[in-house]
Amino acid sequence: MLAVPATAAALAYLNARWRISPDLGVLRAIIGAKRNFLKREKADRVNSFYLLEEYANNWHTADKPFLVYEGKSWTFKQTHSIVLRYAGYLKSRHSVVRGEIVAIDFMNCPQFLFLTFAIWSLGATPAFINYNLTSTPFVHCVRVSTARLLIVDPEIEAKVLTPETRAALTSSSFGDNASPVGIAVLTPGLQSSLEYFPPYRAPDSARSGDAARSPSVLIFTSGTTGMPKAAIVPWERCVFGSDLVARWLGLRPVTSRNPDRYYTSMPLYHSSAFMLGFHSCLVRGVTLILGHKFSVSNFWEEVRASDATVIQYVGETLRYLMSNPPQPDDRTKHRVRMAFGNGLRPDVWDRFKSRFGIETIAEFYGATESVSASFNLSRNSFSSGAIGAYGLLGELVLASLQAIVRLDWETERPWRNPKTGLCEKVPRGEVGELLNPVERADIGAKFQGYFGNQEATDGKILLDVLKKGDAWYRTGDLVRWDKEGRLWFIDRIGDTFRWRSENVSTAEVGQVLGNHPRVLEANVYGVEIPSHEGRAGCAAVLLRDVPSDGEVPADLLESLAIHNLNGLPKYAVPLFIRVVSQIMTTGNNKQQKHVLRKEGVDPQLVGNDNIFWLRPGLLRYESFGPGEWNLLLGGKVKL
Repeated sequence: MLAVPATAAALAYLNARWRISPDLGVLRAIIGAKRNFLKREKADRVNSFYLLEEYANNWHTADKPFLVYEGKSWTFKQTHSIVLRYAGYLKSRHSVVRGEIVAIDFMNCPQFLFLTFAIWSLGATPAFINYNLTSTPFVHCVRVSTARLLIVDPEIEAKVLTPETRAALTSSSFGDNASPVGIAVLTPGLQSSLEYFPPYRAPDSARSGDAARSPSVLIFTSGTTGMPKAAIVPWERCVFGSDLVARWLGLRPVTSRNPDRYYTSMPLYHSSAFMLGFHSCLVRGVTLILGHKFSVSNFWEEVRASDATVIQYVGETLRYLMSNPPQPDDRTKHRVRMAFGNGLRPDVWDRFKSRFGIETIAEFYGATESVSASFNLSRNSFSSGAIGAYGLLGELVLASLQAIVRLDWETERPWRNPKTGLCEKVPRGEVGELLNPVERADIGAKFQGYFGNQEATDGKILLDVLKKGDAWYRTGDLVRWDKEGRLWFIDRIGDTFRWRSENVSTAEVGQVLGNHPRVLEANVYGVEIPSHEGRAGCAAVLLRDVPSDGEVPADLLESLAIHNLNGLPKYAVPLFIRVVSQIMTTGNNKQQKHVLRKEGVDPQLVGNDNIFWLRPGLLRYESFGPGEWNLLLGGKVKL
């Protein structure tokens, strides 16, 4: 009898030691999602319009809630009916046919999804335009998409459709095809009329032949280092990837006894909310609660009112929620069991879980166009802050799916051995660039690249990396894989900078700064300094409780200096602090650095922001202005 508990204890120990259960969870999700996709591909039902149709025609799910927005709910059946009317409008009024690309520029709203389904139903491909873009970047994205039809949200019409952009889009010489773009604004009146528009279900032949690498959607990159690029999202990545995530998270469908309600206010034009929010709900039959736009003040009220059980975050979202003063009901005002997303800073991770009583943080790592991903389902502090956590089985699989190679910090490309010409993996625990393998003879099987931009596509692929004849996808990210099987994000290549012959990770410095009680957010970057090699550290910080006159108290400046000096190596301590009223981010709450780097600490370029510097030998930041800048220009101060 003693053998049974002894065996159970031994198995529990091995499971904890080798993290068998988490690995099996990921592997089961991969196998189940792959099997499901192959089944759909064999049946010629890859197009996700069929998913909606299947739910709408199944009495178990037809009348279950699929979409909730600002208190209004649509069932699967109601959504399908509306989609057919939208399809009828697109077919009869705009002659949209199979193989076309239709650009849509919308904020989060049901119409965004109705249009997407309708476009899919006609065998066409939607191209999502970032609604924050205006002027030249906006026109650029429409041109790159090659769409002949642009549908615009009336809420942003005035901002994006200026006389200048209208003239450019409707010019007879617009785009590669030298033809104007048709513009349709989905006004409230038009939306109302579509409720009575004759429905149209395109025949199956309009969607027949969609395969694994056929494009499901075009999603534009953020464009923080140049004009946005249109990443091609193939059907396999869209369907298989979202199904994998839904299974890994254990999302509970509408037919379960305790169904999940998945809330996201992240922008649908980005892959995080669209693929891993909306489409993960679609593929598993889960209710999606859509927020119009992320708002710190309204977030928890929307979550509570909609009875959400899963919330999605991206970038600094959860830090913003932490910026509000604590309330007595922070842990009880909601029913959320899990927060899922990517880009959660380690300094926020456990504090957020503790304050709001969230049991699980599910962090994933990947990019819209990437060929692989990593996963960390965290219920304790062991893997807090990691972008991946693996046991014995996971490490065996991961070894064939990634390589972390040494970086040449001068060229910002993988270092190559002068004798062999090949790259080299870094030892476990060291920092390097993360690469993923692709098949050299058929790179497009995994990486479809950027629509209409072969140069950018080719730039993401490295040849002859670990052996002659191989090919690898460059993530452009610096990571570290530790001996405990945890994968840590260090920085984006280009964000890391060199100072005093040392490499400084902006992410790690930002994490330390973020632990200061008066710092709401810190965006760290390197700036060029006259008469100095490399780049000195600068942090644009958003401070808590700054006086109304904008003056930063001397005790706070001293506290920041001591905090940084105690928490960072000397070479990594930011020598400059730029106090800002808001942090520059993308529409997806990811920090932008390119403008800040360009402005540096030149008082003539930084506008009204106050700059402070850490003079050599001092233990407090002091005001930095034209006089101090002239000292640096004259080489009279050595940092």
